[in-house]
Amino acid sequence: MSFGERLREIQTGFEPAFWVANFTEIFERVAYYATTAVLAIYLSEQLHFSTELTASLMSIFGFVVWFLPILGGTLADRFGFRRALMFAYLVMTLGYFLLGSLSATWMEPLRHALADKWLVLIILMIPALGPGVVKPCVAGTTARASSENVRSMGYAIYYTLVNIGGTLGPSIAFLIRKQLGWGIENVFRIAACSVFLMFWVTLLFFREPSRVVEEKVGSVLTAITNMFVVLANIRFLLFLGIVSGFYVVFWQVYIGMPLFIRHFVNPDAGVDATIAVEAFTVICCQVLVTHLTRKLPTFRAIAIGILVTSLSWLILALPLPAGDVALHLGFATFTFYRVTLYVAAALFVLALGEVTLSARYYEYISRLAPPGQQGLYMGYAFLPVAIGYLIAGPVAGYLLHHFGEVMHKPQLTWLAITGIGVFATFLMLLYNKMVKPSTESQSS
Repeated sequence: MSFGERLREIQTGFEPAFWVANFTEIFERVAYYATTAVLAIYLSEQLHFSTELTASLMSIFGFVVWFLPILGGTLADRFGFRRALMFAYLVMTLGYFLLGSLSATWMEPLRHALADKWLVLIILMIPALGPGVVKPCVAGTTARASSENVRSMGYAIYYTLVNIGGTLGPSIAFLIRKQLGWGIENVFRIAACSVFLMFWVTLLFFREPSRVVEEKVGSVLTAITNMFVVLANIRFLLFLGIVSGFYVVFWQVYIGMPLFIRHFVNPDAGVDATIAVEAFTVICCQVLVTHLTRKLPTFRAIAIGILVTSLSWLILALPLPAGDVALHLGFATFTFYRVTLYVAAALFVLALGEVTLSARYYEYISRLAPPGQQGLYMGYAFLPVAIGYLIAGPVAGYLLHHFGEVMHKPQLTWLAITGIGVFATFLMLLYNKMVKPSTESQSS
């Protein structure tokens, strides 16, 4: 097939709903990753929460964000993608606005009525509801608004746009907070404006895809019942539990790492901007890494991904410089903190592990699923992401408190985090030898 023919397939293979949904996804991801990149800084430095409380609140927030897609897809199917998206964008608008208004005078009655930590937790739950609906809506629209011959291309576009949002979000947060000096609260307010604009884009331009998949739409009760079907498969639960260890290590990007750098290395370091390195690496390296690892057995690629991501944090266990350096380019002088180079290197290696694992993770889950239950099991691929987030916060809080605030050896935190990932790798090796799926035809 010629390039021109392929281009015509792409032009005619997607309904307008595909482009509208994925356009809104960019802005939703920018808002999500911008706020997540500064959330630890906001809670610990603006609201003066302890390291442990900050990490715990973030873990609950992340758990809700990544657990809800399991039920959010059912709600989207029942009520329609357009209404579900509009609802999600309005909810996120309210949530981000309230987060940015915690210090406002009109919030004082609530602050007096509730302890600060409970007020923040309640408000955090509002924007956490949105992504759980948006993700299955956009993914579902990609499936229904794409013809069969371009559907894989549609998912490639979707995944790329998600990572573009992951790259732009932290960079924009740093620009607002540091370069423009508007204050961290305005990161949340601009995020609210971003998703509110997407509400209007959805209202005015999104129409339900016409290529409706001919499947019976289940109820929420059915989704909950299906959860017990999954829980009955012990082998599958073991696999999800081990992969959760990977996500305990991975989510330190947003929890442990910002707190560690800001509290124990350099309080002025722009870690929110540096977080963009992770998503940018995914964009640049996903195709290459997938190509280079294509001949590896699925399980081996997953194990390598866990190990590489875990070892990446050893870079932060090195003695880290706190000062800055000036870079003179003739026409301008740029100043940056030396520690950001170490953080960027750690995130680059971490991202290589992520793309190695993610490209094969869903394939492996499909092998674990009993015949006829692939769709059900794929829906629970988000569970390790959510469980890992829930555990990552308390783990980071405890380690940073113990090694940093008590022992005054904060670098040991990263030896412990790496140890968790190495242990998860060992468990995966053991799992593959003892409990691997009968459908696994590749040698390990």
